[in-house]
Amino acid sequence: MAKPQLWGARFTKSMSNDLFKLSRSTGFDWRLAPYDILQTMAHVEALFQEQVISQAQYTKLNTALSQMLKDLKKGKLLPASEDEDVHSALERILIERVPAAGGWVRSGRSRNDQIACDLRMYLRDQVREISRQSLLLLELLMKLGAQHATDPVPGYTHTQRAQPVTLGHQFLSHAQALSRDLDRYQDWDHRASVSPLGAGALAGSGIVKQTRMVASLLAFDDYSRNSLDAVSDRDFVAELLFVISLQGIHLSKIAEEIILFTTKEFGFAKLDDAWGTGSSMMPQKKNADGAELTRGKVGRLIGNLTALLTTLKALPFAYNRDLQEDKEPVFDSVDTILLTLPVMTGTLASMEFNLEKLASEAGTGFSLATEIADFLTLRGIDFKTAHEITGQCVKLAESKGVELVELSLSDLKKINKNLNEDLLSVLTVKGSINNRTSASGTSVSSVKAQLRDLAKNIKKQKSWANETIFRKLSDA
Repeated sequence: MAKPQLWGARFTKSMSNDLFKLSRSTGFDWRLAPYDILQTMAHVEALFQEQVISQAQYTKLNTALSQMLKDLKKGKLLPASEDEDVHSALERILIERVPAAGGWVRSGRSRNDQIACDLRMYLRDQVREISRQSLLLLELLMKLGAQHATDPVPGYTHTQRAQPVTLGHQFLSHAQALSRDLDRYQDWDHRASVSPLGAGALAGSGIVKQTRMVASLLAFDDYSRNSLDAVSDRDFVAELLFVISLQGIHLSKIAEEIILFTTKEFGFAKLDDAWGTGSSMMPQKKNADGAELTRGKVGRLIGNLTALLTTLKALPFAYNRDLQEDKEPVFDSVDTILLTLPVMTGTLASMEFNLEKLASEAGTGFSLATEIADFLTLRGIDFKTAHEITGQCVKLAESKGVELVELSLSDLKKINKNLNEDLLSVLTVKGSINNRTSASGTSVSSVKAQLRDLAKNIKKQKSWANETIFRKLSDA
């Protein structure tokens, strides 16, 4: 039988081994150990301020907890097989090291507010690491955007040739999405930076009243206003799983374009050997497996979000043990996004783009048709009519087996007299790109403006992502 746990005194029997196996969480929640130790240090400070423990006990507990943190970092502190969770394991170790004082640390707190606090601390820390990795990819996309600001490529909608854009503009489309992801992480942190400590099991603490001080020590900006909500709230987990899932979807778009661009059919780019894999049967193969795995992992991220939302649905009355199921999905999503970000960065940084082929195909597939419609509109013909005239031009070119630029002026004038020599200056890839000068357009001036705006935002994002939180206690 499993040994009695923190709550064993009221029971006449030990927990059955089968129930213990189901209940035990140290296999996945041990990663919270450093945060649980830091939280306990803050709690010890509160106990001392409330005069619950003496100066001597306070000193002994702080010394022991500091050493436990050092031992943990060295890999010398591990849970035992009979430990139910990270909290009970660390309390057991503390009591073993400080028998006369260790038993005081449970005063005025519960595993319910403890785990809510640990998880917030851990995720706030990890989100900054995710953001730092995201910034590396964002900076690369910006660099590629500037480098290829004038290089034309075919633009697509519905995976069909649409209008010419620049390769730099395409890279910056992904940069914009990634910048929003970074803003979302920072915005999430604002709501996650709320300490649940002082909530106890559900009704608050009758021993520790230093809620604001403890929140400050643990780098929280605020503290929970309702103890029932404090122990049961997992909005911050669900919201983070959504943000990670959305970033994963953004990465999957980059991955899909890498996969398409590096196929023989497209032939727009070449995959570096270090970021591709081969076939065990076909010696010629070089597969974009990093991109494919990134694309595939996104299903896992979405699944984790769905799993947690299903768990949270209709939970009653404060804390329920169902909430143990919040950790594995979010831990997995954090690990997964941190695996995929460096792969996307490394793959893109090493790719070789066939700029000559991209330029030669940018104007094919009748992708300059919109230039004819715009040309006519600017000369007093309503766009509906201009659209129909342009459609006739496309139909004629298609029947002749040529591109629009290969139609003669005679052919064009037969369709509409306004299609004169002036059209030729805009009916080019360069003319099309230079003409797209709206703020979000693909012209060189618009791309440079995008880069300036991204550069402004990235300064704030870097400053936040590089913060070292929990310094007050970890350096103590």
